[in-house]
Amino acid sequence: MFESAEIGHRVEKERWKQESARLRHALLQAQYRLLNEGRTAVLILVNGVDGAGRGETVNTFNEWMDPRHIRTEAFGPLTPEDRKHPEMWRFWQVLPPKGRIGIFFGSWYTDPVVTYARGGETHARFVQRLERIRQFERMLVAEGVVLVKLWFHLSKPAAKERLKTLQSDPKTAWRVTPQDKDNLKHYERFIEVSDEALRKTSLGAASWLVIEGSDPAYRTLSAAQHLLQAMQGALDRPSAADCAATQSGQVGAADRVLQQPPFLALDSQSLLKAQDYTRSLKRSAYEDELEHWQGKLALLSRDARMQKRALALVFEGMDAAGKGSTIRRITQALDARFYRVVPVAAPNENERAQPYLWRFWRYIPALGKSVIFDRSWYGRVLVERVEGLCTSADWMRAYGEINEYEEELCDAGVVIVKIWLAITPEEQLRRFKEREQTVYKNFKITPEDWRNREKWPQYERAVEEMIDRTSTQVAPWHIVASDDKQWSRIDVLRHLCQRLEAAL
Repeated sequence: MFESAEIGHRVEKERWKQESARLRHALLQAQYRLLNEGRTAVLILVNGVDGAGRGETVNTFNEWMDPRHIRTEAFGPLTPEDRKHPEMWRFWQVLPPKGRIGIFFGSWYTDPVVTYARGGETHARFVQRLERIRQFERMLVAEGVVLVKLWFHLSKPAAKERLKTLQSDPKTAWRVTPQDKDNLKHYERFIEVSDEALRKTSLGAASWLVIEGSDPAYRTLSAAQHLLQAMQGALDRPSAADCAATQSGQVGAADRVLQQPPFLALDSQSLLKAQDYTRSLKRSAYEDELEHWQGKLALLSRDARMQKRALALVFEGMDAAGKGSTIRRITQALDARFYRVVPVAAPNENERAQPYLWRFWRYIPALGKSVIFDRSWYGRVLVERVEGLCTSADWMRAYGEINEYEEELCDAGVVIVKIWLAITPEEQLRRFKEREQTVYKNFKITPEDWRNREKWPQYERAVEEMIDRTSTQVAPWHIVASDDKQWSRIDVLRHLCQRLEAAL
């Protein structure tokens, strides 16, 4: 990966003068077009060898463009707070929204490369982390993020000379740290590991550009030209709306084919219809069971071992299936200082400017805490799919992205408990009418609920495909037939306790 970045690339002063003026003007124009159109975000990853000019390049980008619309983030070693969350959590917090540019000085590559190069983890673990990075970057690109990955390189003699030059000048000596000197001693191992990382993560839409950093002019022009080409390519690419307008027949037909319902069993049976909706509990038995399972949940949630675990409880279900009342029975058993309930509605303007999983990453609990999602990231394959709020390509790839997301959470110690509350159409109708006739329940029923009811068959098929594709060993779905609320609440509490016990 690094051979052509060790041959002594140089740019003459006259060319630097001409090209820098052109690129500076073109980058600023592209930045304002990006901002005005608001169709995509640009994320620049800056990695490489110490002393190869990463900092100078970042400063140049901020100088040549409008820094008010650029967010530069530097990532050092993991902090204690970072270690309480999944590995990618800290990067999700600062992703640039559509229309903006983000620069990550150091990135999700830094810790895997440095840790493995220093012998802190096995090769198998290193490969696993690279695969997770590939999955993450594929998702970002699919969500419309322009990913520009820059690696600044120096040969070992050039790196040694660079540090020596910096040290010899009192104005720059402060930039050479003991860590830089120690890194130089391990140069060969660092390059060996970096070479593997770059080769395994140079994806078609997110490939690396390796730039020789010995000549500042060559380095700067190369990085700026690559960034400009990436931005212009994204801006000149037709939007999905443009494609639909110019090729309405072909594109529309292709999308309709993908939106056809999944294969239906020949005997008309289905997962949801196969549930037993007749199960029920008498009031006296319910109260005894409720006291028992709430007490058990209280003890499990306060267990000292939960400090090394977090809980993400996901509730999905048809309208009026009892999500709210079940959540209340759960929170009665929890310590209010250590949990949060997140009701999920349609995304707002800020959330629509980010990849769809962004708004859920913000609420992922730290170790020792819990979050209850009243609806969740499954909206992409349910309401967005049925209502046509995303393309078929979007919701079809979402199954894999969701599975990867949940696997990453589980690897970080998060216990994911997913509940689908199922009811029959008849019971839903009864509850809708009851809400309309009860003053203190009127707020629970809206015209949207009645409209969604008309699409029951489409939602039912989407639910069954969702469960089939996303019920995994680490995060299985638990279906609860909830025509009887008392029985379903106890079943949820029982299942939650069993999952926590198994995790502890």
